[in-house]
Amino acid sequence: MLYEGKKLTVTVDDQIAVLCFDAAEESVNKFDEATVAELGEAAKALAGSDARGLLVTSAKSAFIVGADIMEFGARFKLPDDEFAAGVADSLAVFNAIEDLDMPSVTAINGMALGGGLEMCLATDYRVMGNSAQIGFPETQLGIYPGFGGTVRTPRLIGADNAIEWIADGKNRRADKALAVGMVDAVVADDKLEAGARDLLEKAIAGEFDWQARRAMKKGPLALNQTEAAMTFETSKGYVLGNTKGNYPAPVEAIERMAQAAHLSRDEALKVETEGFVKVAKTPQAAALIQLFLNDQLIKKKGKQAGKIAHEIDQAAVLGAGIMGGGIAYQSASKGVPTLMKDIKDEAIEQGLDEAAKHFAKAVERGKIDNRAMATGMSRIRPTLSYAEFEGVDAVIEAVVENPKIKKSVLAETETAVSETTILASNTSSISIDDLASALKRPENFLGMHFFNPVHRMPLVEVIRGKASSDEAVATIVAFAHKLGKTPIVVNDCPGFLVNRILFPYFFGFQQLVADGADFAQIDKVMERFGWPMGPAYLSDVVGMDTSQHVEDVLAEGYPDRMKQDEKSSLDVMVENDRLGQKTGSGYYKYEKDKKGRPKKSSDPRAYELVASVQRGDATPDDEEIIDRMMIPMIIEAARAYEQGIADTPNEVDMGLIMGLGFPPFRGGAFKYADALGLKAVCDKADQYAHLGKLYEPTERMREMAANGETYFQMS
Repeated sequence: MLYEGKKLTVTVDDQIAVLCFDAAEESVNKFDEATVAELGEAAKALAGSDARGLLVTSAKSAFIVGADIMEFGARFKLPDDEFAAGVADSLAVFNAIEDLDMPSVTAINGMALGGGLEMCLATDYRVMGNSAQIGFPETQLGIYPGFGGTVRTPRLIGADNAIEWIADGKNRRADKALAVGMVDAVVADDKLEAGARDLLEKAIAGEFDWQARRAMKKGPLALNQTEAAMTFETSKGYVLGNTKGNYPAPVEAIERMAQAAHLSRDEALKVETEGFVKVAKTPQAAALIQLFLNDQLIKKKGKQAGKIAHEIDQAAVLGAGIMGGGIAYQSASKGVPTLMKDIKDEAIEQGLDEAAKHFAKAVERGKIDNRAMATGMSRIRPTLSYAEFEGVDAVIEAVVENPKIKKSVLAETETAVSETTILASNTSSISIDDLASALKRPENFLGMHFFNPVHRMPLVEVIRGKASSDEAVATIVAFAHKLGKTPIVVNDCPGFLVNRILFPYFFGFQQLVADGADFAQIDKVMERFGWPMGPAYLSDVVGMDTSQHVEDVLAEGYPDRMKQDEKSSLDVMVENDRLGQKTGSGYYKYEKDKKGRPKKSSDPRAYELVASVQRGDATPDDEEIIDRMMIPMIIEAARAYEQGIADTPNEVDMGLIMGLGFPPFRGGAFKYADALGLKAVCDKADQYAHLGKLYEPTERMREMAANGETYFQMS
């Protein structure tokens, strides 16, 4: 044994050194401070050995999944010079591996992501198992590769490819990695170490010029000044166009690659570090890292739920149509046989058409083949009766949003299923406790609220009623994970969590419009803020009648702040049958484009109707529009959290991002509040106290503001 640590070991056999990453008592390898320190010690031991070559492997199912984000998050708070010095120390370790006086090969199994891939780049060659994946996910965390990734990657695979790999943050399969030269060979997983050893022995024998390969990685980029300028400026413009300037990390990475293009490795790494420290300090990085941690928390809760969940081997959907068909497709596409019941043949046909449409699109995109589509569709069994329901493990009710009808259908279904079958309602607003009153086994009942369109929206709200058992909740949480969704568990209340927090945002919009603001201008401001669409456009997409229904539910549930005393622009639109995209007009006019998608345009009639309910001619600036829209949302999120509707701020923010499209780079309502500072939030709210209770911070918010507290420690 040449070196033995808790994170890695180095053994030497026939003058070939094998450096094996194997973090003791941990399920995965990741780069934390201890691992980097041990790698440095191993490099020293290797430099003093008589080894002729180095083979780098992993004993885990994945090579290295990346850096320990908790440790790095703490580092980001350090002063710039101290932070940069720590990064430089880590880079020196990677350089020490790269500079060893022997050829080196990495055998990549499972996944090599972020710092794990940068470790692979420090060796001369890479061999990849055919099921492995590699990539740089850092830009999804608001940062970019900081262990030499922006320096070694363009020198290895060219600037264009490097920019694409680093900017988009996606994982690549082995065939894609081989095609651009990121790896030198792809072999069967069970032949990985043998294949890597074979390549290493050939390099030792002089069949491969490993020194030339290393010199290329350590020298300037092979582009002249004109070529470099064109490559980097064009790419920067493209990335800016896609990110709208809201995600600085990929742009900064491109700028740093450009600055370092004609420098040697060591000088280029200094340029990389300067930019890395800069982006690590941005609010976008803080928000996106917190988003990652939120996701980890929800996955952890999902694993815990799996311990008491019942397996769903057979599902059923009540109510076909578009929503029922979407749920049936999602279930069948994940391998779960699904009954789809309705009382009308035409509804069944619509549901089957909806499922078939999604399967066909998956074939079109190359995700599945025709055989997989046929298999998927065969898992959906349409029915007009309850004849086969006794063997169903879970039933998702998706009938019309009417409490009387839902109660009737649920009670009828309960008599047709076994005593252990879980019933879940896809209601978006009706009280779960109210619906449960119609059932004999309310402990087996809860809410499972999918967002539309089902196949695209990642969130599922799992709504716990007062009688819902832990087993029922855990089973539906596990089922949501099985369907590829992210479930958050919330307690029953009007609007549940996501819609409850969304509608104060809509009320802020309606008050702005009533004061005289231009709805199209509000849309532009909120889209620049980061929303995928502004509130007027979103109302058109959701449907005015749907919004009005939820608004009525919330007005009844929270009359002190959500009951409106005057007619709104939404009411006027509904009165005039302008329900949005589905009727061809709302705040905007809609016509089909060449691909059959609705394309919006301005409509003078909409302005006439809106003018009829405007009481002023205010022209608020961007800051006022943002504050009047966002402050009610933050306050309602705080109320819901304080009332125990959700367990953690993490789940609240994830719900808003995944269910509403809240700008991810702002992290959610709570993370955005932390970035503003709760004192600033309360001060802004007080400026608009005359607008009503929606702008009244909770006592806990004021207490937190006074104490300088935040919702998240990493803020």
